[in-house]
Amino acid sequence: MHVPQILVVDDDLEIRKLLARYLKEQGFRVQLASKCAEVRERIATNQIDLIVLDVMLPDGSGLDLCPDLRSMRSRVPIILLTALKEDVDRIIGLEIGADDYLGKPFNPRELVARIRAVLRRGQDDRSAQSGTGRYLFEGFTADPFARTVLDPEGGEIELTGAEFDLLVTFLDRPGRVLSRDQLLDLTRGRDGDVLDRSIDVLISRLRRKLSDAGAIHIFKTVRNGGYQLATKVTHLDEQG
Repeated sequence: MHVPQILVVDDDLEIRKLLARYLKEQGFRVQLASKCAEVRERIATNQIDLIVLDVMLPDGSGLDLCPDLRSMRSRVPIILLTALKEDVDRIIGLEIGADDYLGKPFNPRELVARIRAVLRRGQDDRSAQSGTGRYLFEGFTADPFARTVLDPEGGEIELTGAEFDLLVTFLDRPGRVLSRDQLLDLTRGRDGDVLDRSIDVLISRLRRKLSDAGAIHIFKTVRNGGYQLATKVTHLDEQG
């Protein structure tokens, strides 16, 4: 049985020790880092299943490191730790590719719950989607098992884990209007705050990335309702 390995990145030694001890007690394997450079080294030399990443680091910002990791085509889920509690700062964290965020100070039990939710979502996707088949929409192909999206020319669209999960949620329900609360429940596995704008941010990012590749206006905003995937979806592997 695979035991998930968590990389905890924080410049505070006491926090690293506390989280390492608590995560190990909860059944995880743990790697530690205090700098951006150490993060890159750990990822290169270890199988990391999830990164808990602090924003403030001595040799750079987690807000800068997060998109750097995504540009390296790393699909490792990232939970961002931040002392900044305003909604705009949480939104920035999601815009740069984080899968979730947690404000400091926090209860370690809540962090473990977030870690398990993100890991479970990935596991559920891989097991459930292995037999689902690929989706075709607007000339694009989404492969749930490989977790890739190809444009009509065969080029890969770079999506974060959260963006991909949201897209598949819509592809499974074409034409259905989904509220923000429903989308939070379906994609993040936890109760969402009705004021939480993370879904709006993810929708905006998906719209931009797909529009840049030629899929324009496939997401419809329904006033006082939510969002709708307004395009035909075909399951490729079910045709023959």
